[in-house]
Amino acid sequence: MDRTIKIKEFPEIDVFTEDKNFKISLEKIADSNSVYIYKFSIEADKAFSPQPITLRWKFPSFDIKGVWKVGGLHDKRQNYDWELEHPTSRISVDAPMINIFGHSDKNIQTIACSDVINLIEMNALLREEDNYEYCHISFFKENHPKIKSYSAKIRVDNRDINFHEAIQDVSLWWETFENLKPHPVPDVASVPLYSTWYQFHQDLDEELLLAECKIAKDVGYELIILDDGWQTMDNNRGYDYTGDWESVRFSDLKGFVEKVHGLGMKFGLWFSVPFCGKHSKAYKKFKGKFLTENHRWAPVFDPRYPEVRSYLIDIYVSALKDYNIDAFKLDFIDDFKVYSETVLTKDDGRDFANVNEAVDKLLSEAMAALRLIKPDIGIEFRQQYVGPALRKYGNMFRAFDCPNDVVSNRIRVTDVKLLCGDTVVHSDPQTWHLKEKVELAALQVLNGFFGVPQMSMMLKDLPVDHLSMVEFYTSYWIKHKHILLKGDFKPVGPLSNYPTLSAAIEGHTIVAVYEDFAINAKLSQKLDIINAKMSTNVILRNEQEVKSQFEKYSCTGQLVDKGEILLKEGIHDFSIPQSGLLKLQKI
Repeated sequence: MDRTIKIKEFPEIDVFTEDKNFKISLEKIADSNSVYIYKFSIEADKAFSPQPITLRWKFPSFDIKGVWKVGGLHDKRQNYDWELEHPTSRISVDAPMINIFGHSDKNIQTIACSDVINLIEMNALLREEDNYEYCHISFFKENHPKIKSYSAKIRVDNRDINFHEAIQDVSLWWETFENLKPHPVPDVASVPLYSTWYQFHQDLDEELLLAECKIAKDVGYELIILDDGWQTMDNNRGYDYTGDWESVRFSDLKGFVEKVHGLGMKFGLWFSVPFCGKHSKAYKKFKGKFLTENHRWAPVFDPRYPEVRSYLIDIYVSALKDYNIDAFKLDFIDDFKVYSETVLTKDDGRDFANVNEAVDKLLSEAMAALRLIKPDIGIEFRQQYVGPALRKYGNMFRAFDCPNDVVSNRIRVTDVKLLCGDTVVHSDPQTWHLKEKVELAALQVLNGFFGVPQMSMMLKDLPVDHLSMVEFYTSYWIKHKHILLKGDFKPVGPLSNYPTLSAAIEGHTIVAVYEDFAINAKLSQKLDIINAKMSTNVILRNEQEVKSQFEKYSCTGQLVDKGEILLKEGIHDFSIPQSGLLKLQKI
């Protein structure tokens, strides 16, 4: 049976469901400056297992270029109503928000939901028969425990503003909810980071790592995260030995951490949170307390058991105390989810029926315990688990794995940065072939430049010019990180993979050009142009006449030209070295 409720206001919203166990209400509670907020509620006399409920509305498809989705990556195109797969979010995957943008990057409509814990499906789809855009939000699209009531707020933003402003305002809206207050970001979250993953994988060596740390520190990297491999002698890149988290490969991990601290670097440690390998002692101990044993990697802990949560939290607290570490990389959070065999009740010792709520409880208690010991502890989460709820626990949101893929890294850093507010975004660890041309190797660094750089190269093997490039741009990044991380951030062309990015604070603008794409800029005090591409021509549309000093650098930091220039209003064609830098300062 198709029950439909029509809300006769703009936008006119229809509510569809085949479930007759409850009463539905949809009330517009705010209407200000083309931003509408609705309260969606259901109530029933007795507990029931909810079936899917969909809210749907439409509007004419005027000036629509694409649809920005939290996990969209390269796919920001228009979608159609005959496509069957739609973006979903839950506490540990993406966020319930989409932005429909126009041909001049302006906001057409931005849709967001306050329920960032449970699974939410949403999309915007063109119907070819009438050229209308059909938007929908669906609730309870996965098996859900029995409930008697439910409510969520829905925000619809139709303002004529830039797409990135509309997205950033959603992040600010989420922050107004008491259960979504982000945790302050510690200093350790904002320093260049040396990751062991791409160059070592699980084959970690203490002496080699210490030598790498010395080089990393010299070129500006202040934190190392020891990734997978420290807890096992198995090098098969699997997770059969996870769950016990004993320092098997390192004879004295605490001593090793002390040596790293002695170099002036901070130390972080990797954990795959949900996995309990079948070769671990924990697997025998927690047999029967898994969400699934049929995961491709390893059985998945069920956080609805209080003893499971206590066990995991004790592991992290012990690691913090025993090794005196400064940061955690808590991985694979998105594998906490409902599987086909997951029973959604409180029976058999579980104190939650809802898996997503139990994940929230686990992470809340873990962060409280860790921050009680070290308030400025760093917590890295990897995309896709970078949504608003995760900002309560994590303070380093890293782009998902895209080794040696500069375009994907740029897109991922930008997408995460747009929605994570003051929480710090990190690039995926940068890696490239040692025989790569240095200007091309520099693209790996520059495409993640508006987030915190992570490096994953064997630094001792880098050619001299490569190491000079890393040191030059790392030094520049450190000097200007207040602009790159906290400045007024403006991405251009979401459907074109962001061909230019810029950030500005107090008259100093940094703009990076990734494609042969003209840039608009006003030189109020300082303008730095990074030519992150292989052509040397950069076209600048100058907004006002100004006399300027200039300095031009190669990607290895060599000064190749300097002088004075009168920048007249209009178009200027600069020649900047490949992956090089032009600095302009008003006289």
